[in-house]
Amino acid sequence: MKCLPVFATVMIALGGGPLACAAPKTLTLDVWPGKPPGDQGDVGPEKVQEQKPGERKVKRITNVSHPTLTIFRPAPDRDTGAAFLIAPGGAYHILAWDLEGEEVASWLNSIGVTGIVLKYRVPRPAGAGEQPPPPALMDAQRALSLVRARAREWGIDPHRIGMLGFSAGGHLTAWTATNFDRRAYEPADEIDRVPCRPDFIVLVYPAYLVRRRGTMSSEIRVSKETAPAFLVHASDDPIPAENSVQMYRALKKAGVSAELHVYASGGHGFGLRPSDQPCSTWPQRCADWLKARGLLHRNSTH
Repeated sequence: MKCLPVFATVMIALGGGPLACAAPKTLTLDVWPGKPPGDQGDVGPEKVQEQKPGERKVKRITNVSHPTLTIFRPAPDRDTGAAFLIAPGGAYHILAWDLEGEEVASWLNSIGVTGIVLKYRVPRPAGAGEQPPPPALMDAQRALSLVRARAREWGIDPHRIGMLGFSAGGHLTAWTATNFDRRAYEPADEIDRVPCRPDFIVLVYPAYLVRRRGTMSSEIRVSKETAPAFLVHASDDPIPAENSVQMYRALKKAGVSAELHVYASGGHGFGLRPSDQPCSTWPQRCADWLKARGLLHRNSTH
């Protein structure tokens, strides 16, 4: 029996049908060589939250104190050498692990891109309020350096490593992309001397980019060195589309290439799951953007 593309198997699974073939092999490794910096104290054992009645079916992981990377490689005959570090959302309280992590990696594999899901530390420390949690930024910066340091080993082009985030993960992606020149922790080893700037970014319904008075959050430091960006939002999202609009405007003001899609409807947290809403077509538009930027061609040195 011929295997379907990985993204197709995910869509079948979401629709309740049987998988056409076995799940792709993955590699999971620690982000840090020892105890992570920025200790948050004892948050309790890592766990998957129980599903609440009427709640969308999502695997919600919380109490993460041991950050990891899970690497999903595309089929060798499709592999372009490009890669994304994926930051699931969840208000810095949980990680929507399947909806905005594993399913995203499977889609990326279907277009020849390596998907690397970052399990960053959540929840944010008690009493932090709306302040973005520094441990999450530490994990993301370290993860990008680690991926770039081991890129050749994993068949990745070190100059085609992007970052893709949803909701709070979208904030983390923007935060990381605009603070690559300021390491949030003291270097642990030589890996931390490898650049942590993503080469391109995708922000899907990002949160926390705009404060109450409509100004950009102070930690988002857009400059001409910020990576090219693709942004997605829905107008009826309770996390206002102004987050994406203001980020787009800041990028354009800095002379950074950016593409913005604001859909009339879709709400929040739609991920990649198919629906009758136009917002569910964003993966195709994103693939078009990646292709137009030359990121989906097979690297001759790969």
